[in-house]
Amino acid sequence: MKAMVLKGPNTAFELREVPDPVAGPGEAVARVLACGSGLTIQHIKAGRISAGFPRIIGHEITGEIVSIGAGVRGLAAGDGVTAYYYLNCGHCRWCLSCLEPLCANSGGNVGRNCDGGYAEYIKLPAHIFIRLPEGLDYRAHPAEIGVVTDALATPYKVLKRARVRAGETVAVFGAGGGVGIHQLMLAKWARARVIAVEVAAHKFDACSKAGADEVVDASRGNVTQALLDLTRGKGVDVAVDYVSSTSTLEAGAGALGHRGRLVTLGGAGQPFKVSALDMLLKEQDLLGSRYVTRSEILETLDLVARGEIWPLVSEIRPLMEAEALHERVERGQVTGRAALLIK
Repeated sequence: MKAMVLKGPNTAFELREVPDPVAGPGEAVARVLACGSGLTIQHIKAGRISAGFPRIIGHEITGEIVSIGAGVRGLAAGDGVTAYYYLNCGHCRWCLSCLEPLCANSGGNVGRNCDGGYAEYIKLPAHIFIRLPEGLDYRAHPAEIGVVTDALATPYKVLKRARVRAGETVAVFGAGGGVGIHQLMLAKWARARVIAVEVAAHKFDACSKAGADEVVDASRGNVTQALLDLTRGKGVDVAVDYVSSTSTLEAGAGALGHRGRLVTLGGAGQPFKVSALDMLLKEQDLLGSRYVTRSEILETLDLVARGEIWPLVSEIRPLMEAEALHERVERGQVTGRAALLIK
């Protein structure tokens, strides 16, 4: 099969012919139709996230099962599938509690600790594949369906984690990023008032189109005050931080109102300071949100199948153009998500 292979960190993709994968016991093989090209896998390519090399990266797939190994149930040849990003065990207390991101026996990630979706075929433990729901035309829109598992499911989980209610005010830091812009969509879908916080002026219009009621230009500084001004001093109900630097986390915490919730996920993951007195007197919550559960992916796919939400994939290219596409991802030039068509 054809595959884009990275021989090491910070190297260019190499188009290679590699052996077709064969499903062993408990495994399945899918033909890949498309694979998302997000910042997470660009971090692997650039060496900012460690991985075993040589490696075929990519995890946001749309595919069809072509073969299954002995003992596999619930999958059959021809099934439309996507994949769960974490190589969870499926049997520890966390997996059995439907909290797979906290798996006690995690084997790592698809496209990082095993080969991923930048190839014509992908082999995974069968339980890592997720069957696509009926009514989802994945063959007509393979790029869009592939990115749902991250770009839409992650912000969907944040809505639940932060207990977002209709009429609340939600501020999204890093709103112009590939997941941040989908957080704007989901917050608007949840009938919240949405404020985008973004430094890149060329992304302001896209933020507004995605659902932001107001956009705060973070490059001007004093984001906390800007958010307080927009809420007439009351503060925001929820601040979602996809940057998670010290400055953004402190700005988000400082802008929280009574019963406010700050959610951190991804980004820099830097330490920050908050006022314990504010947390006490205003009964505020500081929350972490780590990827999504399988059930949250299924719920998000159902929303897409019903036409309630749709991912923004602004650049779709053939597998041969993987290097050029990743250069644009690295420079922050992609609005929403990018994807590669494999088949």
